Amino acid sequence: MANSTPTSHFHFSTVTGVFLQDEPTTDPGTFDYVSTNFGLIDRPYPSDNKLDNPETKTQWQRLKSYIDDLNASSPPETQYKLLFLGRHGQGLHNVAESRYGTVMWDCHYSLLPGDAHGPWHDARLTDLGKAQAQTAHDAWKTQIANKIPAPESYYVSPLIRCCETARITFSDTNLPHTAPFKPLIKELLRETLGLHTCDARSSKSVIASEYPEYVFEEGFSEEDPLHDAELRESDSARDARFYEFLSDVFRSDGNSVLSMTAHSGAITSVLSVVGHRVFPVNTGGVIPVLVKAERREGKGEEKVVEPWFGRPLCPNERS
Repeated sequence: MANSTPTSHFHFSTVTGVFLQDEPTTDPGTFDYVSTNFGLIDRPYPSDNKLDNPETKTQWQRLKSYIDDLNASSPPETQYKLLFLGRHGQGLHNVAESRYGTVMWDCHYSLLPGDAHGPWHDARLTDLGKAQAQTAHDAWKTQIANKIPAPESYYVSPLIRCCETARITFSDTNLPHTAPFKPLIKELLRETLGLHTCDARSSKSVIASEYPEYVFEEGFSEEDPLHDAELRESDSARDARFYEFLSDVFRSDGNSVLSMTAHSGAITSVLSVVGHRVFPVNTGGVIPVLVKAERREGKGEEKVVEPWFGRPLCPNERS
């Protein structure tokens, strides 16, 4: 039998000092990514002296030159990628959680397919959610004028609220690879798995009918293989899933600027895996992060993964 032990693994880390979201003094509760150029810090880079007339370059252009220089000067086992992590706009499930409160949502209403106000299985965007995605669209258009490095690859969660957020955000921006817009749908780029019906995805056929130009990753199944109606994924299990997701992306994608449209829990885990400080992102928000990935020999450090858990007790069920 062949030895199945991995011969190498990735170690991820955040290159800090590039974005305001990296800084411990930045308050996530009041931070506005739109008015701060996505949080890009106005600063020099070691690679500036390699540019012709660096004073004529925008901050974004100099950042892209810095990333290119890091990749060119690093050994083969090290790579740098700029990730733009976008959270979907407000969904019907977000409104329902606000209506019932988090405790009752988690213990009861999240298990239902919807209520008298509408369904939330594979929850869709509200009008506000669509407006938040349009805000992201407008923010990208502003930064295009500032020469922001365009994503070379686009990834999206298979859940409808992310597919729609990505379409509103990037369609008609004139960014490369958006006319037509054909992001890659990745199964692992999901919200926390299990229990909540809003986090169960539609069938492949339904997604394809609504987003016919989107591309499914190889092996994407017709029905949802990950949703468990009885158990909820723990935070550590979700982190392990996103370590696997990032390892796959860094192993297979040679581009250095990537867009990922996903969920609150997904972004939380990506930031955790790459060693970024905790930074909650509002619905429709965007957070960029410069990631260093080092391929190291051996299996890697064992992580403690807590077991998935069942439905929390409602107040009237507690002793």
